[in-house]
Amino acid sequence: MAFHFTYQLIIYSVFLLVAVLVFFMFLYNHMSNNEIKRNFPAGALDSIISETYYQNGVVTLPDHWKKFIAEHQVWLQVVDENGKVIFDMNTKAMQPHAYSAAELLTISDSGQYGHFAVETAFDLTYSSPILFMLGYETEQLELLKGWFDRYQKNGLVAEEHLSDLHAQLQEVGSTLTIIDRMGKIIQRVGEASTDSSVQSYAPLEVLAMRQAPGEFDAAITVYQHDGRSPTWIVRAPMDPGALKQQPVIVDIIRLFVAIGAVILLLSIGITMWHGYRYGQPLIMFTGWFERMEQGQYEEVLTARDRRRVFRKNGKLRLHYRLYREVIQSFYRMAEKLAQTEKDRAELEKTREEWMSGISHDLRTPLSAIQGYGYILESPSSEWNREELREMGRVIREKGDYMLELVTDFSHVYQLKHHSEAVERQELELGELIRRAVLKYVNDATLIGYEFVYEDDKLPIPIVGHATWLHRLMDNLLSNAVNHNRPGITITVTSGMLGGEPYIRVADNGQGMDEETSRKLFDRYYRGTNTEQSSAGSGLGMSIAKMIVEAHHGRIEVRSTLGTGTEIGIYFATTSS
Repeated sequence: MAFHFTYQLIIYSVFLLVAVLVFFMFLYNHMSNNEIKRNFPAGALDSIISETYYQNGVVTLPDHWKKFIAEHQVWLQVVDENGKVIFDMNTKAMQPHAYSAAELLTISDSGQYGHFAVETAFDLTYSSPILFMLGYETEQLELLKGWFDRYQKNGLVAEEHLSDLHAQLQEVGSTLTIIDRMGKIIQRVGEASTDSSVQSYAPLEVLAMRQAPGEFDAAITVYQHDGRSPTWIVRAPMDPGALKQQPVIVDIIRLFVAIGAVILLLSIGITMWHGYRYGQPLIMFTGWFERMEQGQYEEVLTARDRRRVFRKNGKLRLHYRLYREVIQSFYRMAEKLAQTEKDRAELEKTREEWMSGISHDLRTPLSAIQGYGYILESPSSEWNREELREMGRVIREKGDYMLELVTDFSHVYQLKHHSEAVERQELELGELIRRAVLKYVNDATLIGYEFVYEDDKLPIPIVGHATWLHRLMDNLLSNAVNHNRPGITITVTSGMLGGEPYIRVADNGQGMDEETSRKLFDRYYRGTNTEQSSAGSGLGMSIAKMIVEAHHGRIEVRSTLGTGTEIGIYFATTSS
């Protein structure tokens, strides 16, 4: 999920960066176009300079500006510091390939070269400055020059030509204003000649009329014959077909609003998509929790959920792959909970059966003890010595049985909680087993049971607890006796196998069925496949297994019903 959200964040960041760059590029292009339209050709020249690359005497002009120069029928020359033309385009044959300092000063001051109007600008970006000259023809300028040549006298319109010039200005809807070198209006001709509200122009205003005529509400043409002559300014109405440009700030605001609307719509769409993508699985997980709360561990996913999450081939759908680990963890958790619930129910059932058996096993000896107690307590009865001895024997046996039952409970607790704290010592396993078997061989009450001990005559060293190992052998041998009829042979074998000490207890008795073999070492389980009463607490074989595990060993059982049982115990060489 971290990777998923990280790469999404990266994608969104890149998208936002691209959007910002596109926006600024569009804004720059928009402002450049407006600048060119308002201040052509001065605005165009500034943009040409900013986008032209100059290195090692070579000028590189972008293709779109080459196309612009050709379409607008203007020419461009780039002059180095020595006056040499290092780049030209769309120039006429009459134009030189080099200029003198005087020629460049005249062009810069007059804004003219021959019959061309010329815009000039320096580029001081490089180590040596270069001069850009953009020339263009203008009919209005030629017309103004013609009027100057025909009608002027001492820089003003001669009195005898005022009516003729006035008529020509009316035909084109223009006015003529003549100013001196200080910017003061010294003569007006045309419809607005009677308007005396403007008496002079500031120096920069006159320069703006010549350099940026697009900034004014009328078409401005400026002509000055030489540096000492008055300046003639003709105002002509704008072309009615040309659209008036909106202020740049208005266009920027509109552009921001449009981009903001697009981003908002995209954000809403992405938010809804994410809400559906991440919300739907969470709703499904909530359903899982509700079913688990009700104990329905087997049904992690309903049939509808499975169709929604998995394809027909069993693979997760793309929509849910982000939650692969979550879904897998849910399945594992549900399986464990289901198994735990199953084990708990089985354990509870076994515990109830064991408690019922233990209650019966305790009630039987207690009833006998209680009955003999009532008999001995009765004053009207007289018992001979033999009868009293028999009563005492029964009470002792029943007491021993109950003591053994309580001892088993104590052993289970001790092995479960304090097995590591039991002190161990070096023992010879063969001798310990021989003594345990000999005890049963010498037991006169075990009539009909034959015990055989086989070893490989070599010492079997082991580190363990002698008392616990004796109890282990007692449990194994007594289990073989209690669950088989007389007439069987119980064979005990010990030795080393694969470097491990081992004990094997085998009998040729009735054997066990598969369920009894599987549950033989369960703590509260007592076999039910023998015809003989299964007296005892049901803890004997469980205690045997716990003793083996406390000695870091393992215990295995192999049994066939009607053939016999074999129990093998293997101790690790590092037992401690």
